[in-house]
Amino acid sequence: MTHISVDAPTTPKRRGLSELLRLKAFAYMLVAPVVIMILGLVAYPFLYAIYVAFTNRVVGNDGEWVGFANFAYLAGTATFSSAIRNTVIIVVVTDALKLCIGLGLALLVNQHIPGRGFFRAFLMLPWAMPAFVAFLTWRVLYQPIGGGINLILTQTGLYPYVVDWLGQSSTAMPAVIVASVWRGFPFWFVSILAALQSIPKELYEAARVDGANALQRFRDVTLPGIRQVLIITALLSSIWTANAFEHVWLLTQGGPSDATMVFPVLAYYGMQTQRIGEAAAVSVAMLPVLAVLVIAATFFMQKDDD
Repeated sequence: MTHISVDAPTTPKRRGLSELLRLKAFAYMLVAPVVIMILGLVAYPFLYAIYVAFTNRVVGNDGEWVGFANFAYLAGTATFSSAIRNTVIIVVVTDALKLCIGLGLALLVNQHIPGRGFFRAFLMLPWAMPAFVAFLTWRVLYQPIGGGINLILTQTGLYPYVVDWLGQSSTAMPAVIVASVWRGFPFWFVSILAALQSIPKELYEAARVDGANALQRFRDVTLPGIRQVLIITALLSSIWTANAFEHVWLLTQGGPSDATMVFPVLAYYGMQTQRIGEAAAVSVAMLPVLAVLVIAATFFMQKDDD
């Protein structure tokens, strides 16, 4: 008797599982180059900078492991304390002013006013301008001799004396804050404006029917509608401002007498003096605060998406 062997047909379940594995493998192959690039360009420098912060490395010498010596040295210097204080002041004050200006302009432009499209485009110009050009322009305006601000004050009689805005401690920080706010408020403006336009008009109509005045409609309808955007914008703006370098370096270079010294400028000075370990320690000292802000921003963005 001849036995005929018949192969068992592949079940649909097994065939589907094999197809799924092939699709997953193909997907991993597609993202592998990007992952390798990120590890090489972001993860490796990030981890290496943390390692260097715990060494006494200088230019031309790899140095030795010194543990927390760099951080202990920085904590004992007046410049580091000034950098902490000034960074907090700039972040808090500029964000508060950007919020007030951005919210006020967004509420205004969101109304049906003549030339609304022109005003929207015009208000975006400070953000569209390169930071290098913007802050160099402000530096010219702040010049004690021939500067635009002093010319306006003296020619109009508002203040008869010439002020060295960037050369004295009492005015350097306010000058930096004003320039930073001018450069950064459009981000708040466009973010809040987009959030305002997403609020259903029916909510305002219902509030009017219930007898709510303008302030009550703002409190009960507008603020809840833009709350998530305000939180995310504040977190992102805080991270960018704390990491910003151009606004202080181009205007005051951290002076006078550390009146405007911030973390990025202090780290740059460490690089200039070729003490790579101390410069890396300055940058690493910012990581805990920035990590909290990044985690908070990610959490709120994910919550908003959900």
